[in-house]
Amino acid sequence: MFNVQDIRKDFPILSRKVNGKSLVYFDNAATSQTPQQVIDAIIDYYANYNANIHRGVHTLSQEATDLYEQARQKIQAHFNAKFSHEIILTSGTTDSINLVANGFSSLLKKGDEIIVSALEHHSNIVPWQMLCERTGASLKVIPMNEEGELVITDFDNLLSKNTKLVFVNHISNALGTINPIKYIIDKAHQVGAAVLIDGAQACPHIKPDVQALDVDFYVASAHKMCGPTGVGMLYGKEDWLNKLPPYQGGGEMIAEVTFEKTTYADLPHKFEAGTPNIAGGIVFGAAIDYMNRIGFDAIAAYENDLLNYATEKLLAIDGLKIYGTSKNKTSVISFNLEDIHPYDVGTILDKLGIAVRTGHHCAQPIMDFYCIPGTVRASFSFYNTKEEIDTLVEGVKKAKMMLS
Repeated sequence: MFNVQDIRKDFPILSRKVNGKSLVYFDNAATSQTPQQVIDAIIDYYANYNANIHRGVHTLSQEATDLYEQARQKIQAHFNAKFSHEIILTSGTTDSINLVANGFSSLLKKGDEIIVSALEHHSNIVPWQMLCERTGASLKVIPMNEEGELVITDFDNLLSKNTKLVFVNHISNALGTINPIKYIIDKAHQVGAAVLIDGAQACPHIKPDVQALDVDFYVASAHKMCGPTGVGMLYGKEDWLNKLPPYQGGGEMIAEVTFEKTTYADLPHKFEAGTPNIAGGIVFGAAIDYMNRIGFDAIAAYENDLLNYATEKLLAIDGLKIYGTSKNKTSVISFNLEDIHPYDVGTILDKLGIAVRTGHHCAQPIMDFYCIPGTVRASFSFYNTKEEIDTLVEGVKKAKMMLS
């Protein structure tokens, strides 16, 4: 049974005070909070298993290696990858995207085209712009509409025999829009293009199945999923990962090194140069265990209820506008108060103990589309409550009164 009050007891930070007020944490799209079970897993690693992995014959190294590889298998199972070696452990979503972009530098040429969407985070725009500069390929953009949805008919028209890569986020971090990624993947494959899906914002809310999606690459970060910062994953189909050259050179990613020639290790180690974030990788697995114990169906249903409740309450405030009104969205609300800068609203909310994000949310093209400097973004997780939403609504009313 889903009991939010019991779940909240797992998160020690939710009991703290901010500016003398009980913390209301609505910045989950930036990073989620960490349950005690995951914190305990971090402590357990450093207290009992701290050693470098893969290269040691001593007991600690072997135990740490086993835990690290078991975490990789948990991630494989969670995303339903066919093989564990299709899971590359990285420092996060941005690192994963750059790994793929670097690999395609040797596979693209002038005249090739790659497609991104207007809803992307900067980390799923800038690496591809850099790739185009290196290769001479051109960048095409799927436009968005006023509701914050992609104009799919325009995507269909952008596809051609020159399209080699398509990059789209699963869910918009700025607006909460859930994109029709299965349609995008299938259409891109019809012209022979590979597809990378940025799942950073989706994975806290839903459980992607990479085989059912038939996606070529899927990326995510642990810190969005109740895990630690500094670790994430790249899923890639085995065939594609074998085609791409290594991203970095160093220890662990080699088979044999001489001064005349170096040969590279098999997957996944080919892309995992140097000492990894061992604790992070192990604890990523613990965070996935924690969320699966709650259940993603229960999480999605509860968060959708929070989204509907908050939308109704906020829209009752005169002069408040919500950006991103797609019917298919997750628990993110980006809004502004008429003629009031979002930073000023966020500052007053912070004084009331309410944590929201303000600005362009690393999605500046979206803000340019709406001709605004940014928004106030309230993003909800399964440990939030309707009572906290009521606190937010009263805080927004107070900010309006003080700033109007």
